[in-house]
Amino acid sequence: MKKRFAIIEIGSYNTKTHVYEQGKVIYDDNTTLKLKSNYKENGKISDSDVEQLINIIKKALEYTKNVHIYGCSIFRNISEEELEEVNDKVYKECRLKITVVSQEEEAYYTALGCYANIDYDGNICVFIGGGGSIELIFVNNKKIIDKKYYNFGVVDVTNQFESLKDDIPTCTFDEIYNYVSELINDLNVKADILILAGGDHFYWYNNAEYKLLDNTLYEDENQSKMITIDMSDEYDKDALITSLDRIRNNSDNPSWFDGSRAMKVITNYISHQIDAKYIIPTRINMEDGIKNSLISDN
Repeated sequence: MKKRFAIIEIGSYNTKTHVYEQGKVIYDDNTTLKLKSNYKENGKISDSDVEQLINIIKKALEYTKNVHIYGCSIFRNISEEELEEVNDKVYKECRLKITVVSQEEEAYYTALGCYANIDYDGNICVFIGGGGSIELIFVNNKKIIDKKYYNFGVVDVTNQFESLKDDIPTCTFDEIYNYVSELINDLNVKADILILAGGDHFYWYNNAEYKLLDNTLYEDENQSKMITIDMSDEYDKDALITSLDRIRNNSDNPSWFDGSRAMKVITNYISHQIDAKYIIPTRINMEDGIKNSLISDN
């Protein structure tokens, strides 16, 4: 593996780019690209979305020709012909193609990025949430003890309750909570800690101006903050009654928050199902596990 490389992770809702040199990030970008929502509306991956994706890839190519592109749930759910059409356009402009990862691969690499470097004597649940899928990986002493996969995400819940995107929604926390409970089977494995991965979970807490505590459970520079289950209940319920416009105005990516309330209810429900005592928000994604694999292959 060359010393400088880029990883682009294309989700149903966000596309993340990181360029690494000697294992350190020298460029990062998180672009809201609503592939799943637009696909549902248009019946295809739109030309404008492909064009935006190509521009994201070209930006990474300014740093290195060694670019790895991974497509997640939206690309798992389109036909081979549709994927080939998108890849033809990408290859024509960038001489690269999208590698589609399975739900299992996405979950494995993301979870690996969370638990590989921590020491904790007890069960941990890694939540990997996106626009079109959710994965739960239960870990004890760096060993996976259970896995759950779901083919729904924040886009699906938000589409069911459109007012979640409004400044003040007309739906209630309990309505969303009960709906989510119908989508998730009983979780028999319990865990003290729920790690939130698969997206920038700090982005919500920071822009909503919710206080976070220092993580006193274990040391990891990528997992330095935490909240208690009581704080989580307070914050997540407040998300359904507070002004979303105010939170958007604090940010540099207002459209990111369209799916934020759905995410808070989903994670809240799971935290109670597994009897979690603490929630650890992170920015850890699939690429963190892939990055470690690429570096070790060098």
